[in-house]
Amino acid sequence: MSAAVTESTTDGHATLTLTSASGELEAVYAPGVGMVCCSLRHRGEELLGQRGGLEAYAAKGSTFGIPLLYPWANRLAAMSYSFEGADVTLSADDSPLHFDAAGLPMHGLLGASPYWEVVEAGATDGAAVLLARLDFSAHDELARAFPFRHMLELEVRLDDASLTVATTVIPTGDSNVPIAFGFHPYLALPGGSRDGVDVDLPVTRHALLEPSGIPSGEHEPASGARAPLGDRAFDDLFDELSQPPLFKLSGPGREIELEFEGGYHFTQVYAPPDQPFICFEPMTAPTNALISGDRLSSVAPGEQFTAVFKITVGI
Repeated sequence: MSAAVTESTTDGHATLTLTSASGELEAVYAPGVGMVCCSLRHRGEELLGQRGGLEAYAAKGSTFGIPLLYPWANRLAAMSYSFEGADVTLSADDSPLHFDAAGLPMHGLLGASPYWEVVEAGATDGAAVLLARLDFSAHDELARAFPFRHMLELEVRLDDASLTVATTVIPTGDSNVPIAFGFHPYLALPGGSRDGVDVDLPVTRHALLEPSGIPSGEHEPASGARAPLGDRAFDDLFDELSQPPLFKLSGPGREIELEFEGGYHFTQVYAPPDQPFICFEPMTAPTNALISGDRLSSVAPGEQFTAVFKITVGI
């Protein structure tokens, strides 16, 4: 057989299923619901935490699978920020904001967004390929909260061993576009148990957080050498990574690797103690960078910025 992209349905929503040439790896995306990756299956077994599934994500933005966090990952400390002379005030009345339990704006503006357009779906060089585009500035409710004209592209490639996700920001106006986005992959080994599961974290510095989840400005050394996941809990920001930035989740019969191939230099590791999943979140900037300016980068008109991560499945 050959790699393919086919139309499908998940929880009543139109989806696209990418299938590798061998048929062993399969990914499902919902372009009309935020371009979220709903499912990643290896030999028929699910590798993504489903939580409330696509329906809960569509209805209330409850994350699962692999959602895009854009234009900021994690949370902001306040409802306003400034960037290169632009002062922005956020409002839930006219922008699609989501909030954490403390009322801080969380995970950006594109959760379950209906604005993605598929521009390519098929097979190239033995891989299933899906390319979607979102004209961010064409939608007033998005532009009010992030007034930097640009186009966003998301390219997904699935081969027999891996899923590669490339996100590109292309300025379309005359101002720089700040880069502070990320993803939230809920990785889970089949079986729903932490027994015999180990994690490798390529991290060297831990950014300490306030109770609100906002970085305090203090740090401590970190080592992420392989260790059992066990009953450990994570909700931690690491702002210095070792090279290569290759995260691993290993257990009976399978190993999942998540590598930051370019553009991602920070991570939030999230693993509640009572859940079988762990999230190694690719982030282009630390939490709250739109407000703090901490290592916040930007892309200039006439240029473009691309960040890439890859999930590889082994046995």
